[in-house]
Order: sequence, then C-alpha cells, then structure tokens
Amino acid sequence: MIDHERRLYLAAHPVAYPLLRLLARLGPVVRVPGLGVVVNDAATARAVLMDERFRKDGPGSPGDLWTPVLGPSVLLNMEGPAHLALRRKLAPLFAPAYVAGLVEDVLRAPLKELDERLARGDRVDLVDAMRLMAGAVICRVIGLGEVPEARARELFADGERVVAMVSLRSRGLSPRQIAVAREVLDRIGDIAAAAYAEGDETTVMGRMRALGLSEAEARGAAGAFFLTGTETVATFVPRLVALIHDHGTRVTDLDAAIEDAMRVTTPTPVMLRSVAEPARIGRARVRPGDRVIIATHNCARAYGPFDPDAARPPEVRRLWFGAGPHFCIGYPLALAEIRAVASVVLAHRPRVVARRAARGVLIPTYRNLWITAS
Repeated sequence: MIDHERRLYLAAHPVAYPLLRLLARLGPVVRVPGLGVVVNDAATARAVLMDERFRKDGPGSPGDLWTPVLGPSVLLNMEGPAHLALRRKLAPLFAPAYVAGLVEDVLRAPLKELDERLARGDRVDLVDAMRLMAGAVICRVIGLGEVPEARARELFADGERVVAMVSLRSRGLSPRQIAVAREVLDRIGDIAAAAYAEGDETTVMGRMRALGLSEAEARGAAGAFFLTGTETVATFVPRLVALIHDHGTRVTDLDAAIEDAMRVTTPTPVMLRSVAEPARIGRARVRPGDRVIIATHNCARAYGPFDPDAARPPEVRRLWFGAGPHFCIGYPLALAEIRAVASVVLAHRPRVVARRAARGVLIPTYRNLWITAS
C-alpha cells in the first residue's frame, strides 16, 4: 500500500522531514549541534511540556516566531500567572456545549450542500470544501458573523499565507515576513475590535468583553485563533477521510478514528521550548537558552500505523495538542468542527478518486482530495 501520509510530509518538507525521521532512530533524546535538543519519545516529551523550566517565551521558543507579529500577550507566547489568568478568561468560550452550538449554526448550510452533492454522486474536492467551512467558522469567531463564500475563502487564504512563512527549520521571521503578517493580522484585529465594541454577547468577541477581557486581549486572541485554528481543521479532515479509505477501515467509533488519525497525521509535527533553568532531558544536560525541539511526529508515529481499534499508551494521548497549562485551549472547537464534517462525509462511505499533495506548506496536507460516495 502506498504511504500517502509520507508523501504529504515529503511534499511539504523535502529536506527537513527525512532529517526528522532519521533523528528518531538515534534515541529518545538527541542533541544536534546548531539545532537544539530533539525529543523523540512521548513520555519524555510530555514531561518536558509539563515542566515549567521549559518555556514558550525564551530564545528558540514560539515567542521568537510570533511575538513580533502578535505582541507579547497572547497564549502562544505567555507563561506563568499572566498566561493562567488569560486562559481562565478565555476558557468559557471553548466549553464543549458552546462550540458545538457555534459550529452547528455556522456549518448548517454548507454541510447540507455537501451532503446533497455527495448524495447526487458528485465528485467533490474535500480540500476546497474544508477551506470554505473552516474559513466560515473563523470568520464567526473573529466577529464577522455570516459571510459570503468568497469572504470565507479570502480569510482562509490570508491565514494560510501567514502560516506558510514558517517551516520546520524556522527560528524567526524576516522583516518582510513580519510586515506582511502584521498587515494581515491588523485587519483581523480591526474586525475583532469592532465586534468587541458592539458588545453583542451572541458573538465570540462580545462574550470576551462580557467575560472581562480588554480590547487588546480580544484582538490578540482573535489573531492567535486565526493563525492556529483554521488550518489545523481544514488540513486534517481530508487526511482523516483518506486514511479511512486507504486502510479500508470500517468506522464504528468516530472519536477513536479521529484520535488515531490525529496521531498519524500529527497536526503539530514539532513543538519548541526554551530552557529557562539548568535541567536534564533524559541523559542530556540542558542550560538556560538551549532550544528544545519536541518531535511530536516521531513520538506519535512510534506506535504504528493507523488503527482506531488499537490501544495507545496514555503518554501519547493528544500529545500533538500539548500538555498541562499549554494544552490547546481551542481543542473543543477543532473537535466539534471535525466531528460535524466527518459525520456527514463518512455517512456516504466515500471513495478517494484522485489526490494531489500540497507543497510549500507548514502543515502537510492535500492540495486536492477528490471523493465520491460509494
């Protein structure tokens, strides 16, 4: 059987991916001169993510990438009491019941259309459909309300353009990249600020105001959600459907299929941390300023091919969404979107009739995945 997931990774990262997989063979923790300390073991990775000595706001951390664009006070680059306080303010926005209602409202019409197209026997590009739906959800989150298809696609393309500036080897953005990213995210911030000012509590931004967030916090949160929440879902659902098709899997438990497909696809192939205090990671001594690269993909793929029925150890569970105080706050929203779309698509027992891998992207994905109902 062709390993289409490997093909996606090679198309996205033709140099970095073979290196990443080579490092997996060298042990659970490997120091690579000029790169950092690479963690390939799930239990060790989880321990690092739970340890406050390894931070998101120091040299070599995500803060180096995103602080010049988003500012210093978004969840992506915060630590300590300030991070915890902002996370607590935002938490009600991601309660499962709230996000389920939001997704149902936003996706009702596009899912009905998708269902009808598959029922007619149409050939559907699932990647294109997901771009539209993920764009529509993020439009609602940042305060645009219901938007035409063209606007949803435009917003998705803007986010894709910014995220594509980053590669697995990136340490920071160039001045030109920062300028382009700021231009995009300033527009997002302006939309969010306008919705915040209106104070309508039926909107996400209005709820942020009611929950006590400042306008600056709401703008920053909108930018962070825009960057991290759009492509994760849009790229995953086509890969989920392709895995189920390629492995001939009969899905009896959708959540189990989603969970194991996330392990195989690894939405966050690597995570970065900066060492704040002297410590050990496995047998490796690390010092303040050292860069830690958690090779999430290596950690997850160590447990075999896609198999929703197989038991997986607790240390690998949702590792790709982080752990501890930095576990992805938007996970319930992502899961609600994935469930909603996958339920409709898989009801038609889809066949993959053609596919193309995307190149020049951070998150490996399909450029096109054409499906029809069985």
